[in-house]
Amino acid sequence: MSLLTVAALLGVAGCSQGTETPESAAEQAVPATTSCATKGELTMWERSGGNKDMVDMLVAAWNTKNPDCKVALTYIPHTEMVGKIAQGIASGQVPDLMGMDLIYAPQFEKAGQLVDLTSRIKDWPELVNASKGHMTVATYEEKLYGVPLYADVSALFYNKDLFKRAGLDPAKPPASLAELRSYADRITALGGDVKGYYLPGNCAGCNIFTVGPLMWASDAKIEAAGPGDEPLVGDGIKQVLQFERDMVKAGNVHEGDRTENGETFHLQFGSGKVGMMGTGNFNITLARQQNPKMDFGIALLPGVQPGSSASFIGGDLVVVPKGSKRVNDAVNFMKFLLSDEVQVEVYAKALNLTTRSDMVDNKYFQAEPLVQDVAKALTVGRTPYTLTFFEQINSPQGPWLKMLQRAYYSDDDLDTVIADAKKAMKEIAAKS
Repeated sequence: MSLLTVAALLGVAGCSQGTETPESAAEQAVPATTSCATKGELTMWERSGGNKDMVDMLVAAWNTKNPDCKVALTYIPHTEMVGKIAQGIASGQVPDLMGMDLIYAPQFEKAGQLVDLTSRIKDWPELVNASKGHMTVATYEEKLYGVPLYADVSALFYNKDLFKRAGLDPAKPPASLAELRSYADRITALGGDVKGYYLPGNCAGCNIFTVGPLMWASDAKIEAAGPGDEPLVGDGIKQVLQFERDMVKAGNVHEGDRTENGETFHLQFGSGKVGMMGTGNFNITLARQQNPKMDFGIALLPGVQPGSSASFIGGDLVVVPKGSKRVNDAVNFMKFLLSDEVQVEVYAKALNLTTRSDMVDNKYFQAEPLVQDVAKALTVGRTPYTLTFFEQINSPQGPWLKMLQRAYYSDDDLDTVIADAKKAMKEIAAKS
């Protein structure tokens, strides 16, 4: 689906829904609980390529507690999600609730395509300590549209077994891009099907999550926040693009990485064939499930200068699309997610970050140093806020991925590559 089509659908959907309030669109608000408001199956959409295991566990926990209003969960390919939502809103065929990549939320909030939940949830004590990155993008013009579904932070995962085989100190992960390159060279030299580094070549979102922080850590700015704002600013843009081009040319990545569109991104590190990889906290559990004997560590994603680091704070929100007839149940599902019991016995037990900071001190995290290591990324993390994130960054046809692929896989002059992407991003932002 083209960007123009998505934009048009958003516009049409906005016109079709009018300015009705949540209560007139669906039902009168009632005090939230963690149980059913009404009986009958609830429909929920969620994107693929995200933290599927975590979402499956959350839905299963709700369904066990609430057999009279179980959630029927459908996964939509993440590259199709924005268009699917826009089409559903335009046609009136929407789920009762949905998980949404948090970065898209401002776009849909501005377009009036999500139910304003302010009056229902603003006084919840659980929100005081809810993930700040999530709640920032869940807010538009002082109105609240959702709560965290799960939180992801990007970090550098490294295979200690491969470090040892390559003669590297497993207690000393790379602290700069130069060290990252040097370590990757040595791991790749082990031969066989082992490579020192992983680079997802056809996934815009994977790259903003893992390559974007390398740029931020190198004092660069990526997206245009709005009309007139300058994107791709700072020497770090070119420095990181050159770094990644050199990694590809040096043979430090698997050839198959070039086609990775995000669908199998989360499975790569656990294969045991990758020395170092930018990925998310969700990979702790996944890697252990895939490869129980593999010894690995977690460090911050570095920049050009030694000791510099950054992270992308991402994940999903739970929101309610305009047109939902089960707003009360959707809100109760949100209340359930934020409850003390679910934060500890579902999120933390699965070694996923809790979405409330006051729930971090729990028995499961205390027993798992890797979770504590990955949580350090929260202190250097960013969550971009722009109304055109999809068009600028996450679209498979957008200027971000085009720039990266030209940098990674062509010999085009990098200054020209950056200038072309800058021009396209500015044109997109000017229309917001």
